[in-house]
Amino acid sequence: MALLNKTNSVEIMVVGMPRVDVHQHAWPDALVEELRRRSRTPRIVDDRLLLDGEPDFALVAGDGVLAGLSERRRTDAGDDIDLALLALSSPLGIETLDPAEAAPLLDAWHATADDLGSGHGLWAAVNLVEPDLAGLRSTLASPVVHGLQVPATALLDPAALERLAPVLAVVEAAGLPVLVHPGPAPATSAGEGLPGWWPALTSYTAQLTSAWFAWHVAGQALLPDLRICFVALAGLAPLHHERLAARGGTFGSVDRHVYYDTSSYGHRAVDAVVRVVGVDPVVHGSDRPYADPSDPGLGEAFTHALYVSNPHHLLHGGTR
Repeated sequence: MALLNKTNSVEIMVVGMPRVDVHQHAWPDALVEELRRRSRTPRIVDDRLLLDGEPDFALVAGDGVLAGLSERRRTDAGDDIDLALLALSSPLGIETLDPAEAAPLLDAWHATADDLGSGHGLWAAVNLVEPDLAGLRSTLASPVVHGLQVPATALLDPAALERLAPVLAVVEAAGLPVLVHPGPAPATSAGEGLPGWWPALTSYTAQLTSAWFAWHVAGQALLPDLRICFVALAGLAPLHHERLAARGGTFGSVDRHVYYDTSSYGHRAVDAVVRVVGVDPVVHGSDRPYADPSDPGLGEAFTHALYVSNPHHLLHGGTR
């Protein structure tokens, strides 16, 4: 599949359009303190994050998700990133806690908006047990909020997607996108001796694949104007299109409202997905600090599309 050719129009589009990283994580102090107060998972004890479905994760002050926003901004600037969008870590399971438990954690997350500078934006989050749709509308109205993150575990099949549709419809009406991120790993994946990367390569990718297929089957009919981005190339779900056809499914025209971020993947995976869905839906997402950002090296025009024009269409809509 031929990639984009560099033209004068591409050069003109660069002016005034930022280089974007659509997927990063950083936890505000208030969220960390709320997690320390908890007596059950998700919780932080002695600077270790405890989750039911993952090995304990050591938190280091001044590093990783605990890095301050000014420090993160300097790091991003060194990578020529003008705008980095911060997402609540959905594997924590905050969105599916009892509403009373989730409220202080979500409030702490959204309070981050007050401290963001021009180089950062926020993905909102919402309790999915009893969604506060009016509150979500208000949150999405903030100029630093660029859309809503939802855990892939909330749309694992068409029936789950239909239950989630009222929440997604609020985002669609606001003209903003949705980011689909892996949710909590099942407790069975926390066995002793498993490497730290185990959930990311098993549960996470399976969740994303199921969510992508649910959207493929029912999403466009339910929410025809919603722009939706699956992190980590949707767990490589589009590469199964031949098996889909072999098993009786169909893969027709590419949905122009579906996007894929590149987090944790490089040249081979990105190139393979582009051969199925094309260049236009692929956007740069680093998943920093859990993974380092990288350019897949598919040419200057592709790099511009990945970092600039494609994220612009994801975040703002319009013809692509």
